[in-house]
Amino acid sequence: MSKKAKKGVLLVQLGTPNSPTTGEVKKYLTEFLMDPRVMDIPFVSRTLLVKGIIVPKRASKSAHTYSTIWSEESGSPLMYYSVLQQQMLQQELGEEYHVELAMRYQEPSIPNALKNLESMFLDSIIVIPLFPQYASATTGSVIDRVMELMRGWQYFPKVSFVSSYCDNPLMVEVIADNAHKHDLSEYDHFLFSYHGLPVRQLGKVDPKGELECPDFGCDSCKREMKSFCYLSQCYATTRAIVEKLNIPEEKYTVCFQSRLGKTPWIQPYTSDTLHDLAKQGKKKLLVFSPAFVADCIETLDEIQVEYANEFKEMGGEEVHMVESLNGSPKWIEALKRMVLENGN
Repeated sequence: MSKKAKKGVLLVQLGTPNSPTTGEVKKYLTEFLMDPRVMDIPFVSRTLLVKGIIVPKRASKSAHTYSTIWSEESGSPLMYYSVLQQQMLQQELGEEYHVELAMRYQEPSIPNALKNLESMFLDSIIVIPLFPQYASATTGSVIDRVMELMRGWQYFPKVSFVSSYCDNPLMVEVIADNAHKHDLSEYDHFLFSYHGLPVRQLGKVDPKGELECPDFGCDSCKREMKSFCYLSQCYATTRAIVEKLNIPEEKYTVCFQSRLGKTPWIQPYTSDTLHDLAKQGKKKLLVFSPAFVADCIETLDEIQVEYANEFKEMGGEEVHMVESLNGSPKWIEALKRMVLENGN
């Protein structure tokens, strides 16, 4: 903690269990799914569903998944790269800044990170949720929690939030650079697979309650980036990447993974898209996952194991995945510019 720091930066990632054990995974899933912005149903129903059905059913299976990808040396990829990003950004910003890392769920916690920042009597704090596309369940949850905790402070520095950066040019450059590590000419099709959301959450951003979104999203949202619409920002990210890589429209599909429960989620689903592509005779797929800024165990397993096996069973041959932003210096430069451009 630098005594010279006058400005604070709080990077907030989603979170990861403390270890790949059933008990720790159970704690993580419970905290995550009990967030009313994630599971946006009444408290009693949410409690019964999460603690009575979902967590008991998924904890052991998820722990096994974590154990297959968890590194003995570096642990969870998400934690490893998040810490690396925090350290690299601190080095880039210098002693005038103090950069904290927090996880929305589990450790290092947002309360502890904010206590550290509060004790430094800073002039300003900028909060950067590590989710490129805005959604109430991710960025909104981070901002909500930070504001809730800061209500008890006796002094208030200047506080600002970066709510989205879905088409950030440097971020797009890193994704394109990582894609070029593969021979793009070898692939029959490209998937841009984003984390899904219940369709109802798209419409809930309207305070009047008049916005109704179709399962596949509005056509206008696929063409125009809107500050409040997660789906539109996913398409904006995709447009920026395919333009950088010169991928023709007929060779890529935007889809959504990781749905939970029986209610409609944003479509098309990644699993359905794989089925359709296999039926069309596609053999080699390259998958982008631009909803994350660091490799994530759940996504690595879902795409490289689960979806890859599904695709092969249907007659496909290979599913490869583009590396996330991780420790790219260009990505750290993007974060640095966000800090400086937001007047911090």
